[in-house]
Formats: sequence, structure tokens, C-alpha cells
Amino acid sequence: MASRRGSSISTAAALGFQGGIGVVGLGLVWWLGIPLQWQGLAPAEVLLLGVLGAGLTYLLLLLVSKIPGLFPDDLGRQMRGLYRFARSYSWLVLIALSVLAGVGEELLFRGAVQGLALDYLPSWAAVLAAAVLFGAVHYVSFTYFVMATGLGLVMGTAYQLSGSLALVMVWHAVYDMIAIYCLLTYPHWFGVRARP
Repeated sequence: MASRRGSSISTAAALGFQGGIGVVGLGLVWWLGIPLQWQGLAPAEVLLLGVLGAGLTYLLLLLVSKIPGLFPDDLGRQMRGLYRFARSYSWLVLIALSVLAGVGEELLFRGAVQGLALDYLPSWAAVLAAAVLFGAVHYVSFTYFVMATGLGLVMGTAYQLSGSLALVMVWHAVYDMIAIYCLLTYPHWFGVRARP
């Protein structure tokens, strides 16, 4: 499937990259024998809490990002780049990317990294280590790093407390869907001029 507005990254490459993160996470979990926690919540609880957590987390990060002078750099440049990226794909592709990111990144960072760190560190330090690594791989600016690390702390804590990797997968995927929807529907919230 071709992208709709000429992204420099093909649909297949974008989907393959996000899917590849999940494969790496699953491979590390299998190779290192890291136990995954799945049974902490019933499926209905996973869905309800994942959607609720995603909405509240997004709202909180949106509000925090609007506090004048809180962050040293402007998120506008990053948001314009993300807007151009997201506009270049159909909604179906964006939903697929969100699901693949939620599943793959949580398998890698919460399942593999946090799970491995728990063998060597207290739980709070394992959550922090996975969150900082999560923030580092999302680094495009210091502000974006701080926000991604904060999101990683929330996801890591939710995984640790709930005992459900499925919860943070749903939470992450829905968070990404909300973020993309808001950016494309209300770009002015982020200092982005909409293009027809």
C-alpha cells in the first residue's frame, strides 16, 4: 500500500520497523528466558483500564506541555515533523502503526528490558532504567526525552503494579492513536499549521 502524501518512509518500511521492534522484544524475552506477566487482569479490565489510562495520560502530558517555561525547548518543530509524517499515511496505516508500537515497544521495554532489570535491581530501579532507555530511543529533543521517559515511568509502574503486559500494550497503542488523532485533527493545539 502506498502512502497517500509522499512520505519519505514507505508504508512497508514504517510497518516493518514497528513490527521489527516487537520481534526484537520477543526474541530477547525468549533468548534470555525473561518471564512475562500476563495474568494480572481480566480482558475487560485490560481494555477499560488501558483506554482510560491512555486518555488520562495524554490529557496530562498535553496540559503539562502547555505550561509556559517548563521545558527548555519548543516542541513545535517536533510536532511539525510528526504532523508531516502522520499526514502521509491513511488512518488504517496509522492505526496499524499504533498497535504495532504498543505491542512491540511494550514487549521490548517493559517485557524484555524491565523484566531483565528486575533480576538485578529493585523494582523501582528496573522501572526507571526501562523508562530512561525508552526516553532515550525516542530522543528528538530534551523535552521530548523527558516526556517519553515520563510516559515510560507510567507504563512501567502500571506493568509492575498490574502484572499485565497486555494492559500497557493497550494503553500505549490507544495513547498513540489519541495523540495522532489530536495532532491531525487539531494541529493548532501544537503550533502546527494545517495543510489541505
